[in-house]
Amino acid sequence: MEEPLITNDATVLGILLCLLAFIFYTSSKKNGAWHSFYKVIPALLLCYFLPSVLNSLGIISGESSNLYFVASRYLLPTSLVLLCLSIDIDGILKLGPKAIIMFLAGTVGIIIGGPVAILAVSAFAPDIVGGSGPDEVWRGLATVAGSWIGGGANQTAMKEIYGASDKLFSAMITVDVIVANIWMAFLLVGAGMSEKVDKVFKADASAIEEVKEKMYTFSLGVAKIPNLTDIMVICAIGFGGTALAHLGADFITPIMETKKEWLTEYRLTSLASGFFWIVVIATLTGLGLSFTRFKKYEGAGASKFGSAFLYILVATIGMKMDITAIFNNLGLFLVGIIWMIVHVIILLGVAKLIKAPFFFVAVGSQANVGGAASAPIVASAFSPSLAPVGVLLAVFGYAVGTFGAIICAQLMQILST
Repeated sequence: MEEPLITNDATVLGILLCLLAFIFYTSSKKNGAWHSFYKVIPALLLCYFLPSVLNSLGIISGESSNLYFVASRYLLPTSLVLLCLSIDIDGILKLGPKAIIMFLAGTVGIIIGGPVAILAVSAFAPDIVGGSGPDEVWRGLATVAGSWIGGGANQTAMKEIYGASDKLFSAMITVDVIVANIWMAFLLVGAGMSEKVDKVFKADASAIEEVKEKMYTFSLGVAKIPNLTDIMVICAIGFGGTALAHLGADFITPIMETKKEWLTEYRLTSLASGFFWIVVIATLTGLGLSFTRFKKYEGAGASKFGSAFLYILVATIGMKMDITAIFNNLGLFLVGIIWMIVHVIILLGVAKLIKAPFFFVAVGSQANVGGAASAPIVASAFSPSLAPVGVLLAVFGYAVGTFGAIICAQLMQILST
C-alpha cells in the first residue's frame, strides 16, 4: 500500500473536523445555492463521502491512521452515554401510544426485513448474499441493521461486533445512506400531503396539536446556556461512562472466553467480544443516568456533545471507505430496497390498523432509519415545533438499536448458512 500524502494523525483529525464544520455550516443555510444543493445531496452522505474522496486520492489513509480506533473505542461509547442520557421515558409516553407503536413497528420492520431480503434474493441469486469470513454479506448487513434501528453509533458497533471487512462495510454504508435517503425523500413529500394520507388511514390528527404544545414547553423547560462547569460535568458523564464500560468489558470478556465453545455452538460468539460489552455497558449506563438528576444536563447540550463525537466517528469511517466498492456490489442495492419495502409495508399496515396519523408513521420510521440526524428534519417538515419529537424517538432508538440489530444479525446469520 502506498503511503498517503499526510500521515500525521493530528493533521488528519484537523482536516476531518474542518470538513465537518464546512458541511454543517453550509447545510445550515436557509436559502441560496447551498440550500438547494442540500435538498438533493444529504449532509450525512457528505460526512462519509468527502473523507473517502481524500482517502481514494491518497491524501489521507484510514488504513495507516489510528483515528478510527480512538473514535470507535473512546468517542463511540461516550456518544452512546450522552445520547441515551437525554431519553425522556415519561415524555415519550406522553406522546401517546400510537407514536410508540409506530416507532416499534418500524423497528420490527427492520428486524424482519433483513432476513426476508436475504431469503428473497438467495432464491434467485445466492451469490449476492454469500461470501466468506469477514466478507460474508450478512456481517455487512448487520451494520445496516444497526444504522436503520439506532444510527451511526449502532452501525459502527455492529461492524466491530460481527467483524465485517472494510471493503464490505464501504459498500454497505453506500447502500445504507442512499436507500435510506430515497425513503426519506418520500416521507418529506408525504408530509406535504399528510392530510390526504390521514383521510385514507381514517386517522384523527388532532392529537398532533397537543403534541406540538407539549414539545414546545419541554424545549423551553430544559434549554439553558452552558457554562464551563456544565461542560466539564458533561465530559465527566460521557467519558466516565466510557471508563465504566471498558472496566466492565475487561472483567466480563475473559469469563466469556472460557465459554467460547458453548457460545459458538449457539451462535452467540459476539458475547465474547470485548467491544460488544463496551457498547452494551455504555448504553445501559446512559439509560440508568437518564433516571437521575444528571439528566438535566441535556438542557446544557449533552446530546449535542454526543452527536459531535458521533460525527467525528462518521468521518473516520469515511476515510476508510473505498468509494468504488459499490460498483462491484450492485446486487446489494436490491437487498437494501427489498429490506426497506418490508419495513414500509409493516409500517403502513400497522398505521392503517390503528389509524395512526401520517406524522407518527414518518417520524416513527425516521427515528429508526435516519436516527437523530434526520428524524428531526422529517418532524419539522410537519411543523418546526415538532422537531423535538423526532429527537426524542431517535434517541430512544439509540438505546434499542444495538439490541434490535443483534437480533436481526443473528437471524440473517442463520438464514445465510
